[in-house]
Amino acid sequence: MNVGSPRGRHLLDADRAFAVGGGPLARAVAPAFQRVLDRVDAGLAEGAIEATLPDGRTRLLGGRAPGPVAIVHLHNWMPLVRLILAGSVGWYRSWSLREWSSPDPVPLFDLFMRNRAPLGTTARARGLPRLLNRIRHFARRNSRAGARRNIAAHYDLGNDFYAAWLDQTMSYSSAIFAAADEPLEVAQVRKQRALLDRLALKPGDRLLEIGCGWGGLAATAARDYGAAVHAITLSAEQKSWADRVTAGQPVEVTLTDYRDVQGRYDAVASVEMVEAVGQAHWQDYMDAIARALRPGGRAAIQYITIADDVFERYAGNVDFIQAYIFPGGLLISESRFAAAAERAGLEWRDRTGFGLDYAETLRRWRIAFDAAAVEGRLPAGFDGRFVDLWRYYLMYCEGGFRGGGIDVAQVTLVKR
Repeated sequence: MNVGSPRGRHLLDADRAFAVGGGPLARAVAPAFQRVLDRVDAGLAEGAIEATLPDGRTRLLGGRAPGPVAIVHLHNWMPLVRLILAGSVGWYRSWSLREWSSPDPVPLFDLFMRNRAPLGTTARARGLPRLLNRIRHFARRNSRAGARRNIAAHYDLGNDFYAAWLDQTMSYSSAIFAAADEPLEVAQVRKQRALLDRLALKPGDRLLEIGCGWGGLAATAARDYGAAVHAITLSAEQKSWADRVTAGQPVEVTLTDYRDVQGRYDAVASVEMVEAVGQAHWQDYMDAIARALRPGGRAAIQYITIADDVFERYAGNVDFIQAYIFPGGLLISESRFAAAAERAGLEWRDRTGFGLDYAETLRRWRIAFDAAAVEGRLPAGFDGRFVDLWRYYLMYCEGGFRGGGIDVAQVTLVKR
């Protein structure tokens, strides 16, 4: 990034690298894409969209069974062009250009996930845009050097940025709530303990944490469970924060790729790191855990899944999150991920999902982020376009979890 350029510009500049479904030809044929509305209408088995069309007419899409109701204003026909050509990448680009708007986009994203089977490929890129986006995404694959670049693109936006809207634990992963009005920080500590309790740690046990974030779980493991922790990350920003959080405790934080870990450990913990691994390296990840664990040792993993019924279509495309937010990212197919664990000699035990807790976590983050933006507490350098991008990202993810096709879970792996 050039000195003096707005912070986060490298994420916004995905517009220059990914096909977003525009161009003169698209504009010329835009009115003909009204038939896309018919496809969306036919694919909404649950819930409805109240759409205001560019000519001022209104149209109800779906409405045949209970479900969320989204309100969408199409200010011209380009959103449909971009949706049909570039999928969710184009739909975001259209929103950023104010070609469509909604008082609350979360129900819309919920609907598209909830109705993923009948909608089919309606929101997936096709043709040349799909090919171009796949090529660009492949260029971000998670080799050792690529993984460092991809992690830096997201997590090295700055500790001051994340601290402005995360809770005091600096947890950037799903909490587990016991009550709707529970403070987020309390629910985040519950998540940490739920994961650590799976490991049956004893004082003095050696714990490897793969993807340590800002050090909150490592600090809890050392302070409350008596573990000696080796915490690894690829983010220089996260390491500097984690070093401060764990100072004076038996925690070592290193900039280490999971594939390069040496030595044996009694236990392994990893919270929402595997989404940055990529399908080509799932087996490498499981093999690394198996190598690190002593016989009988346990690993506890928190991971985000996408339903197997849409995984092939999802993995064969590039979505908004991969283009703009998490370069090189891919959600987990649980069946394939579990099979990789078994091949590595790890027994898959006690899977517990809590997707709606993630929806609530994301809602809390969005409220905190909006407050930070309005009150001027975001660090200098993040312009209005970036603020809009980040808010859209939080709404997009919340809707996905509410729609049920995306889940978050914890599982215990035991080395045979």
